[in-house]
Amino acid sequence: MSTNLLMTQAAGSGGGAAGFLMLVPYLLIFVVFWFFLIRPQQVRAKEHRAKIAAVKPRDQVVTGGGIVGKVTRVDDDYADVEIAQGVKIKVVKATLADVMQPGGKPAND
Repeated sequence: MSTNLLMTQAAGSGGGAAGFLMLVPYLLIFVVFWFFLIRPQQVRAKEHRAKIAAVKPRDQVVTGGGIVGKVTRVDDDYADVEIAQGVKIKVVKATLADVMQPGGKPAND
């Protein structure tokens, strides 16, 4: 039984090019995933980091929890956000989900 196994392996080991051709579809799938899924996500993440790093006072922001407010003060890692008149919270800048355009139209109007 082991002789048959060795003979089968010896006969199949000569196809180095055939083994490479079997990998081509997998490489092609990886390239497609890279250009259609991974790369666009990296670009969006880079844009988001730049947008969050550029937060300044009087910007309107949305936190990761969905709280909308106006930035009153910005530190390196934290931002003070006024969510109602006289109500301020301190948030970590990395948890900001979006920086909205000032003077934008509200969603319900």
